[in-house]
Amino acid sequence: MAAATPLRRLSSCVILDLDGTLLNTDGIVGDVLKVLLGKYGKQWDAKVAHHIVGKTPIEAATAIVDDYKLPCTTDEFMSEITPMFSERWCNIKALPGADRLIKHLKGHGVPMALASNSPRESIETKLSYHQGWKESFSAIIGGDEVRMGKPSPEMFLEAANLLNAEPSSCLVIEDSLPGIGGAKAAGMEVVAVPSLPKQSHLYTSADEVINSLLDLRPEIWGLPPFQDWINGTLPIEAWYIGGPVIKGYGRGSKVLGIPTANLSTEGWSDILSYHPSGVYFGWAGLSNRGVYKMVMSIGWNPYFNNTEKTIEPWLLHDFDEDFYGEELRLAIVGYIRPEANFSSLESLIAKIHEDGKISAEALDLPTYATYKDVPYVKNPLQLNELRP
Repeated sequence: MAAATPLRRLSSCVILDLDGTLLNTDGIVGDVLKVLLGKYGKQWDAKVAHHIVGKTPIEAATAIVDDYKLPCTTDEFMSEITPMFSERWCNIKALPGADRLIKHLKGHGVPMALASNSPRESIETKLSYHQGWKESFSAIIGGDEVRMGKPSPEMFLEAANLLNAEPSSCLVIEDSLPGIGGAKAAGMEVVAVPSLPKQSHLYTSADEVINSLLDLRPEIWGLPPFQDWINGTLPIEAWYIGGPVIKGYGRGSKVLGIPTANLSTEGWSDILSYHPSGVYFGWAGLSNRGVYKMVMSIGWNPYFNNTEKTIEPWLLHDFDEDFYGEELRLAIVGYIRPEANFSSLESLIAKIHEDGKISAEALDLPTYATYKDVPYVKNPLQLNELRP
């Protein structure tokens, strides 16, 4: 992670990207491309998503037509795909931390602009499904309202002009390389929040690279700090996941001395791709035993360099025996930190134990303790019960 220099510049306003930064559009884009490419006998490869991230719709369509050698023009492809997207905009979720950030900045009177390569009409439609967002922005600029979209600096300079601010006093938050390039060319400070997994090393031109909006520290940029962290933990909107305990990599007990209760990611891929990698905590219900405090990691575990995103809960209790096959239900209620790599196994183990201590103490607080009694966790055998 690139380190930001504290107060290198005092920012007076914030310019935000929309798709992939505030909204989880990547999943919908993937779903639509799977369907449309399937009609041509092609298979969407999410590994090449970087070819289209941050580009204008026309540029992205051109790249797909060329990459997949489709028997149609870019215009024909656009006429097919645009209605498919329009039908799905109502289902786009705000990314974790997005609503919190917008409310925080608005509440402290920090001027905000939205600068997106998407057409203005598309931006307006997407914003209409998120209460309070549109009116929070003093300026909104779409890709069809400037001569050149990102990576040109034009959009960012226009945003600064509309905010009546110097470019050097603007902080830009972006998920794509074209956006970062445009913002830097405009003379602005940039925080990158990469939307593609395991790609942080490509974002060296940004002034800071963070794992997700949950990790943003506004005070570094001279902006009001968040006040919602509690004893090293961040309350989040609770989410739920469960299934039978499976055998994992075998490294929890053998290598780390920390027995994790692994869950299969089958059937949960959308939820796992939506939530940022990192260390979380909450409550774990075992079908034959009860409810326990737990801390867990989501992600690729950089030290072991996983090839797939996994979920590895550690139940903070000493068990006398394994419980493979038992139904495990998790209520994830708080966030601690992003994933990190470690120089040694010892430092990794020490950090995991520190995470466990933070979690165990936090779960006694009323903010988190109430989730111990949610039916999804308390009654894991009720398999047909809907998640909260």
